[in-house]
Amino acid sequence: MKSGEESLRSLMVLAQQGDKRAYATLLDEAGRWLSRFYAQKIAPDAVDDLVQDTLMSVHRKLASYDPKRPFLPWLAAIARYRWVDRLRQTYKHEASALDFDVEEEGHEDVVGAKISIDRLLSQLPENQAEVIRLTKIEGHSVAEACERTGQSESLVKVNVHRGLKKLSALIESE
Repeated sequence: MKSGEESLRSLMVLAQQGDKRAYATLLDEAGRWLSRFYAQKIAPDAVDDLVQDTLMSVHRKLASYDPKRPFLPWLAAIARYRWVDRLRQTYKHEASALDFDVEEEGHEDVVGAKISIDRLLSQLPENQAEVIRLTKIEGHSVAEACERTGQSESLVKVNVHRGLKKLSALIESE
């Protein structure tokens, strides 16, 4: 059974009011929706972990949901952020493995991932790609990115936000 927007929104409103049964049903239905969402985007063996991570984020953000607004776009936004975080973690892990384990078997996947990320970043304006590389891939702070690029702190944040949004759209279109 696929739950519709209205039933999910109603469950969320009840969950915010403390209805434990509605909350359990909401998490179950949201989990099914997230599984379908992620099944199109990531490897099958990673779907369950990402669904659980996303449901934990939903739990933490429960109070931030505005009952006057649709539920599914709110859930989809959280799901996209979790997905991008997972991609970043995977890339960071594989990039560090590339630095040290190039001689080991299976490095083709790591090289492929680096090439894929580089190709995606090349489709962004240079100022956005540069601050995403610095802050999200290399792990520098916003202040350090400001020093390296000459951009103001607010501009770095805006460029990261806009760049990640465009990357997400590019990845979804592929």
